[in-house]
Amino acid sequence: MDIFLKVVLLIFAVGLIAVVLLQKGKSAGLSGAISGGAEHLFGKTKARGMELVLQRVTVGLAAGFFIMSILVAVFID
Repeated sequence: MDIFLKVVLLIFAVGLIAVVLLQKGKSAGLSGAISGGAEHLFGKTKARGMELVLQRVTVGLAAGFFIMSILVAVFID
Protein backbone atom coordinates (compact mmCIF):
# COMPACT_ATOMS: atom_id res chain seq x y z
CA MET A 1 0.00 0.00 0.00
CA ASP A 2 2.98 2.26 0.66
CA ILE A 3 4.18 2.05 -2.93
CA PHE A 4 0.65 2.39 -4.35
CA LEU A 5 -0.05 5.63 -2.47
CA LYS A 6 3.27 7.12 -3.56
CA VAL A 7 2.68 6.17 -7.21
CA VAL A 8 -0.81 7.72 -7.19
CA LEU A 9 0.61 10.87 -5.57
CA LEU A 10 3.27 11.04 -8.28
CA ILE A 11 0.62 10.68 -11.00
CA PHE A 12 -1.40 13.53 -9.49
CA ALA A 13 1.72 15.71 -9.21
CA VAL A 14 2.83 15.16 -12.82
CA GLY A 15 -0.73 15.62 -14.10
CA LEU A 16 -1.14 18.85 -12.15
CA ILE A 17 2.15 20.23 -13.48
CA ALA A 18 1.20 19.34 -17.06
CA VAL A 19 -2.28 20.90 -16.85
CA VAL A 20 -0.97 24.11 -15.27
CA LEU A 21 1.67 24.45 -17.99
CA LEU A 22 -0.99 24.03 -20.70
CA GLN A 23 -2.99 27.02 -19.43
CA LYS A 24 -2.56 30.57 -20.70
CA GLY A 25 -1.38 33.38 -18.46
CA LYS A 26 -4.32 35.46 -17.27
CA SER A 27 -2.64 38.61 -16.00
CA ALA A 28 -0.27 41.20 -17.38
CA GLY A 29 2.28 40.91 -14.61
CA LEU A 30 2.36 43.37 -11.72
CA SER A 31 0.11 45.95 -13.39
CA GLY A 32 -2.54 43.31 -13.99
CA ALA A 33 -2.34 42.20 -10.38
CA ILE A 34 -2.90 45.73 -9.09
CA SER A 35 -5.51 47.08 -11.48
CA GLY A 36 -7.24 44.06 -12.99
CA GLY A 37 -6.95 41.53 -10.20
CA ALA A 38 -10.47 42.12 -8.96
CA GLU A 39 -11.92 41.05 -12.31
CA HIS A 40 -10.30 37.64 -12.01
CA LEU A 41 -11.19 37.35 -8.35
CA PHE A 42 -14.89 38.01 -8.79
CA GLY A 43 -15.24 36.11 -12.05
CA LYS A 44 -16.14 38.84 -14.52
CA THR A 45 -14.13 37.06 -17.19
CA LYS A 46 -15.69 33.65 -17.80
CA ALA A 47 -13.61 30.79 -19.14
CA ARG A 48 -14.98 29.05 -22.22
CA GLY A 49 -14.11 25.97 -24.21
CA MET A 50 -10.73 24.44 -23.56
CA GLU A 51 -9.89 27.00 -20.87
CA LEU A 52 -12.91 25.87 -18.86
CA VAL A 53 -11.95 22.21 -19.23
CA LEU A 54 -8.36 22.90 -18.16
CA GLN A 55 -9.58 24.96 -15.22
CA ARG A 56 -11.87 22.18 -13.99
CA VAL A 57 -9.20 19.50 -14.48
CA THR A 58 -6.74 21.65 -12.53
CA VAL A 59 -9.16 21.96 -9.61
CA GLY A 60 -9.78 18.20 -9.62
CA LEU A 61 -6.09 17.32 -9.79
CA ALA A 62 -5.23 19.83 -7.07
CA ALA A 63 -7.88 18.39 -4.76
CA GLY A 64 -6.64 14.86 -5.48
CA PHE A 65 -3.05 15.93 -4.87
CA PHE A 66 -3.90 17.45 -1.48
CA ILE A 67 -5.93 14.42 -0.41
CA MET A 68 -3.20 12.01 -1.51
CA SER A 69 -0.55 14.10 0.26
CA ILE A 70 -2.49 13.88 3.50
CA LEU A 71 -3.04 10.14 3.07
CA VAL A 72 0.65 9.53 2.39
CA ALA A 73 1.62 11.60 5.43
CA VAL A 74 -0.82 9.74 7.69
CA PHE A 75 -0.30 6.16 6.50
CA ILE A 76 3.43 6.16 5.80
CA ASP A 77 5.67 5.77 8.84
